[in-house]
Amino acid sequence: MKIFNHGPHRQYGQKQEFQTKGLSLPCGRWLNSKPDIRPYSLVFLMSLVVLCFPVTSPVFSQEADEAGTAAPAEEPRNETAAEAPDDDNAGERREGGDYGEYRDFGEDPEGLTVTGTPETTQRMELITREEIEKRNARDLASLLEETLDMSVTRYGGYGNQTELNLRGFDTERIAILIDGIPANSPRSGEFDVNQVDLNNVERIEVIYGGSDTKYNVSGALGGVINIITVKKQKPGLSLGAVLSNTGYLPGKYNARHSGGETGGPHFEDLFDMQALSLQAGYGAESFSWKASLFGNRAGNHYLYEDDYGFARRKVSNEVLDLGGNGSFVFNLSDTTTLLSDTKAYYAHRNFPITPNSTGSALAKDFRLTENLLLNAPLIFRDDLGTEGALSYQYSATGYGVDIESFDHYLTGINRWNWYAHEKLTLRTGIDWRFLYVDSRSATETRPVKTANQGGLYVTGEFSPVKQFMVVASVKGVTDTRQYAVVPKLGFRWDPHPQFSLKNNYFRSFKFPDFDDLYYRSLDSMFVGNPNLRPEDGLGADLSGEYTPNKWFNLSATIYGQRTADSIHWVKSAGGRWSPENIGTAWFAGAELRPAFTLSIDRGVFETLKLGLSYQFQLSWLLSGNLSFEDAYRIPYQPTHILGGSADLQWKTGSLLVSVHYETTRYADTLNQMALEPYCIAHVSYNQNLGKNLTVFASLRNILNAHYESFAGYYMPGISLTLGARTRISFEQKGNSPL
Repeated sequence: MKIFNHGPHRQYGQKQEFQTKGLSLPCGRWLNSKPDIRPYSLVFLMSLVVLCFPVTSPVFSQEADEAGTAAPAEEPRNETAAEAPDDDNAGERREGGDYGEYRDFGEDPEGLTVTGTPETTQRMELITREEIEKRNARDLASLLEETLDMSVTRYGGYGNQTELNLRGFDTERIAILIDGIPANSPRSGEFDVNQVDLNNVERIEVIYGGSDTKYNVSGALGGVINIITVKKQKPGLSLGAVLSNTGYLPGKYNARHSGGETGGPHFEDLFDMQALSLQAGYGAESFSWKASLFGNRAGNHYLYEDDYGFARRKVSNEVLDLGGNGSFVFNLSDTTTLLSDTKAYYAHRNFPITPNSTGSALAKDFRLTENLLLNAPLIFRDDLGTEGALSYQYSATGYGVDIESFDHYLTGINRWNWYAHEKLTLRTGIDWRFLYVDSRSATETRPVKTANQGGLYVTGEFSPVKQFMVVASVKGVTDTRQYAVVPKLGFRWDPHPQFSLKNNYFRSFKFPDFDDLYYRSLDSMFVGNPNLRPEDGLGADLSGEYTPNKWFNLSATIYGQRTADSIHWVKSAGGRWSPENIGTAWFAGAELRPAFTLSIDRGVFETLKLGLSYQFQLSWLLSGNLSFEDAYRIPYQPTHILGGSADLQWKTGSLLVSVHYETTRYADTLNQMALEPYCIAHVSYNQNLGKNLTVFASLRNILNAHYESFAGYYMPGISLTLGARTRISFEQKGNSPL
């Protein structure tokens, strides 16, 4: 919702003005000044053809049942056993959660659970481990865009700032959780998607809208995204590795926008990015552990067309990052589990001073997180359960212009469940966060700042009959300066085993971020506003799901939301940027998602899954004398988003094609800087070569569409990723780990 984000140009106290462009083809513009694609570049495309035929040798076919892609995880639904459809009736992503069972605090069938409660009335999508591997997405944002057709705003290639968008709200207004622990930066509200190694993710839950009673975290105006990385390991030792290379088509380009001097082609662009991920785990009866390391090197040297229609090559945007994770799970008793989880991430990035600049500024980021989680689904008595989490995060950030920040965050969460009656469950919990921010720059008059934020909630879930549930929740939140009461009311009705309805009414509330209140750039051109008011609003949604058989699934949603005192960075007459409560933002929209599963059963082929997605959203920004009739849209919000996918599966692999289209967006509140519609398509191929090895290939942006995601920042054209994934397991026999 902010017209100005905390991107690299803000960090260096600069603002780039952008010109409005004309319309383009629906699928984006192609380069006017075409790169010179020589015959050697055909190797880049033809290498995929070599892999595009299913391996059907007898050796591989005999192991198909064991080596094929894993079956989707079972997700409980509200049908009786006799009436329940088959597991694959809704594809890999389905709404789940059976409020008739006591299995709680997550849905891991192996016993380890993660902070939260089963889904009740919210609309939720689940991305499984199987689908993560099928997509071979470069990062979390790409995965969400390709899988759920989520709108994403990027400042360029890998490692650059990325904003997610959920029902019109950006990352700062989406609660991002890792293993149930809040992960948004308390300083800016942002979340660095590159710190997540997708090879270390078990599943991802996406809850839509501000009606969350699953995690009851504060500030979730647009929804909640929970990234689950921990899982109890199977008995024995397991080892895994993933290695890939991503390349861009090389070609000739203009060294400057005015033409004249040309350069290229650069053969090294075929090896622009390398990614490596290593995993190891061990499971025993009373404990298990898991460790992982990952690293990425990206040059981001891709061709694009600049504002003057000349082919250019991106430079000064190199990224090197690496991270690691270690988790230990201890079974303290039959019903109590203790988890210790440590994550570390470091990034070394060059950011261009301006979008087309050959000069750059260096940014370094380091994060260290330690989480302790205690899970006791049954404690003291059979109808009482609790869980607790304590998290410490250290963040050190340095920019190339003598700006440094050293931040410490301490978070505590405790939740209790009381199954008072077979028809009534009471839940209560408290969360608290302490912030210590140390900003060091020449313009800071008070470098050290502290703050406390927290809340207390009570939720009741009442089911007078099995097919109907009412959820009422109220949470009090405070930042010690002010407080608010946030109520929510939800209903779920299953009139038929094949059909369910969910309806929610909620208040949404968010305190200003630290940077909104206190930020000051080195040149004092960007200054925070300590007098900001919280963003406060109301919303409602209604969703339905229809699953007549295992071959078809249809889900639909309508929603509306109003947010008062919307915070945007605006430019004053003197040229200084500062955040202001500029008015009220309204959103209204609808979503439709049909999915088909066709049984082929010819030769090695098994199924063809087809998915469609349509999202419609209207937005209004009412500030000053603006009204609904003026129809000014919220920046970076498309009115229409279309998506589709086709997933062909055979016994030892899969081929997945996806398409994503967004209509015109605007980069400013006056809707004068229009960003052209764009359409991107991707192809992902996976082939198992035996039990322990999988090779994969992905072509991204196969239409070579030329488009801006954020104003002035052009996205890469066609790219090819080639890689391999291996996983080896040694079953435990007796007292031996091997």
